[in-house]
Amino acid sequence: MSRIGRKPIPVAKEVAVTIAEGNALTVKGPKGTLAATFNSDLLITQQDGQIVVERPSESTKHRSLHGLTRTLISNMVIGVTTGYSRGLEITGVGYRVVKQGNNLILFTGFSHPTLVEPPNGISFVVDTPTRLRVEGIDKVQVGEIASKLRGIRPPEPYKGKGIAYSGEKIRRKAGKAGKAAKK
Repeated sequence: MSRIGRKPIPVAKEVAVTIAEGNALTVKGPKGTLAATFNSDLLITQQDGQIVVERPSESTKHRSLHGLTRTLISNMVIGVTTGYSRGLEITGVGYRVVKQGNNLILFTGFSHPTLVEPPNGISFVVDTPTRLRVEGIDKVQVGEIASKLRGIRPPEPYKGKGIAYSGEKIRRKAGKAGKAAKK
C-alpha cells in the first residue's frame, strides 16, 4: 500500500471539513475556504478529528490516486490553518520591487517597470526592495504565481542577475576564457 496514502490527515479544531456527494470536499478554516472534487472511486471519510483516504482495489489507477488525493487534501487543511508562502530574491544593479496598493512594480532592467496584479487569494509582501514573498492558502496557486514572477526575469548564469527563489542555487558559468598562447 501507499505509505503516504495510508497516513490519516489530522484536522485542527478550528477547521471544518465537509464531504459531499461525489467526493466534493470543502475545507473551512481561519485563513479562508478551499473546495475541490476528487475521484469518486476513492473513499474519503472523517473520523475522530482525522480524514482517511482509502482505495477500493490494488489497480494501478487506484494506487496512483491514493497518495495524490491524500496529499492534496492535506495541503488544503494546512493552507486554511497556516497558509503557504514562497520567497523570491532580486539580484542586479538597480533591480528592485515596490508595492503599490496590492500590486507589485518590478524594476528589472527593462525600459519600463513591470506591473503585477495579484489574483484572488494571493497577497504580496515586500520585505526589502530586493526580497518579496507570495502568500496564500492554495499551495498550487502560490507556486504558480511565484513561478510567473520568476519568469519575468529569470536569473542568468553569468552574473546571476534576475529573480530567483529564496535559497535557490544559481548555476554559474565562466565568462570568456581569452586566447590561449600559441607555440
